[in-house]
Amino acid sequence: MTAEEIYSQMKRVFAEKTGFEMEDTADLAVRLYAAAAQLETLYAYCDWALGQSFPQTAAGAYLDEHAALRGLTRAAGSKASGSVRFTVEAARSQAVTIPAGTVCTTAGLVRYATTADAVIAAGSLYADAAAEAEEAGAAGNAAAGTVCLTPQMPAGVAACGNPQPFAGGADAEDDESLRARVLASYARLPNGANAAFYETRAMSHAGVGGVSVLPRVNGVGTVGVVVATASGEADAALLEEIRADLEAVREIAVDVSVRAPEIVTVDLTAELLPADNVAFDDAKTAAEAALGGFFTGARLGKAVYLSQLTSLIYAGGLVKNVRFTAPAADVAVAAGQLPRLGSVTITEGV
Repeated sequence: MTAEEIYSQMKRVFAEKTGFEMEDTADLAVRLYAAAAQLETLYAYCDWALGQSFPQTAAGAYLDEHAALRGLTRAAGSKASGSVRFTVEAARSQAVTIPAGTVCTTAGLVRYATTADAVIAAGSLYADAAAEAEEAGAAGNAAAGTVCLTPQMPAGVAACGNPQPFAGGADAEDDESLRARVLASYARLPNGANAAFYETRAMSHAGVGGVSVLPRVNGVGTVGVVVATASGEADAALLEEIRADLEAVREIAVDVSVRAPEIVTVDLTAELLPADNVAFDDAKTAAEAALGGFFTGARLGKAVYLSQLTSLIYAGGLVKNVRFTAPAADVAVAAGQLPRLGSVTITEGV
């Protein structure tokens, strides 16, 4: 209820009880309106509190609490990773060192830092240094050739660039995705012996972005658990951590194996027509970033539909039309496979 509605009710009750119509300018009327304003705030708070009481309507930290009751946690964002190539103008007689922490950026000032020292050996023209985005999120995904600036070029180095895309950057799981998992946990109750049990248990480990459970993967009495991180493949340490956990809680006489997914590389070729008053390069960069953010560990076992990719690019609002010429059809993905973005070729359409 609004303050005006509450105030009107107060005046009406006052008139019924006293037989006197109170003027809005009366001292008591001012007091009643002040009380009505506070009551409006209380009504709003009650509505908000009611919404946070159920996973269907809770948001933010309160939805996290509902997830915790189901043994679920919100998937954290991940940083895009790749490599930066540092080049000298001519081969030198002495090695050139690029220290870890060297920062390179895109034209849009998305920053990437090298994660280890790199050395351009004597007589060589370049060296590649592993790097990652400074901030987690899909915005860190970058097409090849776009990480080409640096605030301070290392001594002796003439240029930098990324021959391959930066990929694997993903935003933290949003409320709607987490809500869907919470509600699904009620619909698919884990009972210690079904696929939902193994999936929920594996997803509870930090860093896990997707899980597929393969019943009877090696015959009767076997279960395969395929694990992907938000950025893609899980490392050996995480796989062993999950394997040990599942080994301790598995049902009797069941053999549980845990592995990383089989990678399905998806190369994309598209024609893009930018929106009016939008430069093609700007539309292309935004499209490449959107595509890079789509291919995360959450895609484990899920087909890649061209309609999804098209909608993703349109959502940026910078294109008038887009048409994928490769692949020619949707990409089928098995339960234990993870689609990974390969090369991206975008040309200007007409």
